Amino acid sequence: MARETQKGEGKSQRQRERFELALPVRVQCRESLDCEWVEMSRLLDVTPFGARLRLKRPTEPGRLLLLTLPMPRPLRCFDHVEDQYRVWSLVRNVKVLDPATQKGSLVEIGVAFVGKRPPKSFDEDPSRRYEIARSINELGLPTITEESSDLISEISATDKRKETRHSIPIELLVEVFAPDGSHAQSEHTVTENISRQGAAVFTTLDLSPGQFVRLTNQQYQSALLAVVRNRHVAADGIVRLHLEFVGCEWDL
Repeated sequence: MARETQKGEGKSQRQRERFELALPVRVQCRESLDCEWVEMSRLLDVTPFGARLRLKRPTEPGRLLLLTLPMPRPLRCFDHVEDQYRVWSLVRNVKVLDPATQKGSLVEIGVAFVGKRPPKSFDEDPSRRYEIARSINELGLPTITEESSDLISEISATDKRKETRHSIPIELLVEVFAPDGSHAQSEHTVTENISRQGAAVFTTLDLSPGQFVRLTNQQYQSALLAVVRNRHVAADGIVRLHLEFVGCEWDL
């Protein structure tokens, strides 16, 4: 009996062993209902249950990406006879990179493979975030559920936030990522308020929740990534963007 347990544990450990395979991978992301992009990259390492790779566009933990790659068949959980392995993947962690030293890559991400199809709620709102549930599906992959700690609706309705915002006007250059990775739109603006994790800025840009931007401040010589959480017109008639920083915090 003890031998059987050891054998099973060894198999489980091998299944989760990371293989350094620089496989080409097609990454498809829907940031919002009207914003979608595709990028070709290469894996850094892979297991039957997830992978690590770098992207030239930002993303955030909790987002779903569709990966298409020539996965070795022994590492697949389904579609063993198909040439290409199409697997929906949940972003688990994001590390911000310096594109000047990383061949243009903005982020390094770790993803968990979660199945052949996304949840129905994804089609309704591609910017929705998810988390791993305490169960597995029929393919032996983890199931996902909508992120319970997502306070976007609460922030929109009551202006409550995880951290206190400080009413400090900081000049920023806001650059919007286009589907091809370039900065198609940009504007100079100032913050209405800011915390370590996010900010509200005045804007003329027509952006949807879920889209990503790059923020640059010349005075503090800083640049960081952010995701749009909300866009609304205040009582004074001026539009605000509510942004959450991705992969870093603002040093107050």
